[in-house]
Amino acid sequence: MQIQFREYQKQDFQPLKEIIRETWHYDEFSSPKTSSKLAEVFLSSCLTNYTYSQVAILNDEVVGIILVKDIKAHRCTLYNRYRQIKSILKLYLSSEGRKVSQIFKNVNGIDRQLLSDCQKTYPAELALFAVSSSCQGKGIGKQLFQSALDYMKRRNLKGFYLFTDTSCNYGFYEYQGMIRRCEKEHIFNINGQSAKMNFFIYDYQH
Repeated sequence: MQIQFREYQKQDFQPLKEIIRETWHYDEFSSPKTSSKLAEVFLSSCLTNYTYSQVAILNDEVVGIILVKDIKAHRCTLYNRYRQIKSILKLYLSSEGRKVSQIFKNVNGIDRQLLSDCQKTYPAELALFAVSSSCQGKGIGKQLFQSALDYMKRRNLKGFYLFTDTSCNYGFYEYQGMIRRCEKEHIFNINGQSAKMNFFIYDYQH
């Protein structure tokens, strides 16, 4: 098993998009075409929001990513901002895309509320963390997470936060010593179905 780690490169976008699509179960509430566009919006948005990246490669295949934002040092590149805007416009071209984009708006609103409820100021954010389901349990996530901690230690960033929810393996963060600070329940109506989810903010102090 050959695992390598390196910084994010533009050619990683497509395989990472598929990992995100699978991890957040986009195909369960939209057509394949829309779920692909939704994953593109999510990933391109995350890529406007980082100062450190590490991608995991297993046998020449991209299998995971972690992004960290040093909040004070963060500057978004024009390329990443352009890609984000382009992906949002593509999603808005269909009525289904416009409908599911409301979910994004709701989640962003919930995240902002959680951060506000926390009443804490953090120097860093863990902006994205995803590992392909086929590779979970191989220690790849743990190595990516450790690389993020090492980066923050080098930058003297004393603490960070992340958003997660019940659709993810949030127990991983507790196992890594993170503390759940705030929680919020939300009921989504998707394709006539009601889905209840809990959203969390976790933090970590060095």
